[in-house]
Amino acid sequence: MKKNWDVIVIGGGHAGIEAALASARIGADTLLLTQNLDHIGQMSCNPCIGGIAKGHVVREIDALGGEMGQNADATSIQFRMLNSSRGRAVWSPRCQSDKILYQRRMKHVVERTPNLSVHMAEGMRFIPDAARTRVAALETIYGDILEAKAFVICSGTFLRGLMHFGPRQLSGGRQGDPASDALSKSLSDDLGLELMRLKTGTPCRILARSIDFAPFERQDGEEGKFSFFATDKDFVSIDRGSVPQMACWIGHTSDATKKVIEDNLHLSPMYNGTIKAIGTRYCPSIEDKVSRFADKSTHQVFLEPEGAYTEEYYLNGVSTSLPIDVQVAIVKSIPGLEKAEISRYAYAVEYDVISPHQTDNRLGLKAWPNLFTAGQINGTSGYEEAGGQGLVAGANAALHVAGKKPLTLTRDSSYIGVMVDDLVTKDITEPYRLFTSRAEYRLLLRQDNADRRLCALAAEAGLLSGAKLNAFREKEHLIIEETARLRATRHHGKTLWETLGGNEATYASVVGDSHLPQEIRDACEADAHYEPYIKKELALVADQKRLEDWVMPLDFDYSAIPSLGREAITKLNRYRPSTLGSAARIDGVNPADIALLQVHLKRGKG
Repeated sequence: MKKNWDVIVIGGGHAGIEAALASARIGADTLLLTQNLDHIGQMSCNPCIGGIAKGHVVREIDALGGEMGQNADATSIQFRMLNSSRGRAVWSPRCQSDKILYQRRMKHVVERTPNLSVHMAEGMRFIPDAARTRVAALETIYGDILEAKAFVICSGTFLRGLMHFGPRQLSGGRQGDPASDALSKSLSDDLGLELMRLKTGTPCRILARSIDFAPFERQDGEEGKFSFFATDKDFVSIDRGSVPQMACWIGHTSDATKKVIEDNLHLSPMYNGTIKAIGTRYCPSIEDKVSRFADKSTHQVFLEPEGAYTEEYYLNGVSTSLPIDVQVAIVKSIPGLEKAEISRYAYAVEYDVISPHQTDNRLGLKAWPNLFTAGQINGTSGYEEAGGQGLVAGANAALHVAGKKPLTLTRDSSYIGVMVDDLVTKDITEPYRLFTSRAEYRLLLRQDNADRRLCALAAEAGLLSGAKLNAFREKEHLIIEETARLRATRHHGKTLWETLGGNEATYASVVGDSHLPQEIRDACEADAHYEPYIKKELALVADQKRLEDWVMPLDFDYSAIPSLGREAITKLNRYRPSTLGSAARIDGVNPADIALLQVHLKRGKG
């Protein structure tokens, strides 16, 4: 095989796919290196895409030319818009996908993308250049030395991955796939990077024929999709004529479930000290729920189909690392699952991550500017968070090679920007998960306007195809035309735009029938409703941008400012923010510290 590339992406999960596609679409000669070509795009946990805030990210990936939304639409077996009874700012699309078709289609997309090659091998060791200013090459398990101008690590849970089934521990990044111990050692030994340990988990899978659905509440889907663009018909997709949407089901654990867990809590690796890593607070195991919410006798359980062509159901809400005999007792204690057949046991997995204070907002390593990281290696959780980071890291690797300015997503431009900024300015002590509450500009960052926020930026970076860019421009042209018409047309002493801005007004009630596409009408309705609030948010954005204009030298001597707090000095030295705005968002740096930094910068004493 060829031994010299522009960009090498390590890992074929959701981060690695978007990274490799973004790099190749920009024009870099890109290699995707993965342990198993048949596991590209594998949905290791829930075969679900989207959800609260995560659905926003999928639409942002789509607007930036990425693949996750298109792939989810093509393989969806159920779609729902969450929070649709509330304001548009928190509406979040979510779908169940057929896990095998999702993986199969994504592999096909990768294989057919120009400028992108795939190769099956494990990366073992990074080789720095003689000056130790950049990573020069990667050695594989076969002894190949692969040189590249930039690298992107998307290792998921594989770096020293260790799975826990009660007292039984198995090495692996996920069930059925080996861990990557050598690469983790190289990151610390060869590159001198600081690593930390995190933990995640997954529940049992059970067979449909063994489920009594009577005690469960049926949850049907609705019409909808993620992508702003027409789905590419060159690849496999669900045939809606023969595969209708599938139902999910909601049930509850029982008092018996609680007793089983309480009686066996000492056997849980999370509670007996076997697992030292920190798990995610927002996706707790069932033993965590029982322990932390001792006053509750039951907890919700969601039965979610894994595909149109499998009998397996995902038991959402019952993630655990308890021994397998205890897992069986837990499952059979849930009403409706008394006769359940477990096809796959639940487990927890510990893995290494690079402490993200070493990363900048390009998702590049500060010490190694041509080495980029995305996904769980940065301390995050979730397919969507991984995909968003992968797109940014892959694009920036290609732009770095081309000598062009990086793709920088800000907090006011996207949820991906919120996530990246949080990673490089906050203390990440547990797997990071996105929520709408993390974004201070939620009205600007609605899921329905992701294309209007990001398509032009994607086109500038070279990420968006001509067909997609033309589709976006046509849509934007129609919105501008219709907005102008509504502002100019008066009715009963008000313009139609003013009337549409009323809280109870809808486009249909104000305008009546229209030949315009529904998405144009929805966009005008949302813009009119939120206009006064968006103006306020834009004013806040402008205030924040003033701080972003203050550049902080990377070698700034914070200890030279006598009145700066000790905690502020420690945090600023650790994170080395690039701007005063970034410094202001670091935990432990207060407004008084920022004022002192401003005075010092004005005096030219950086």
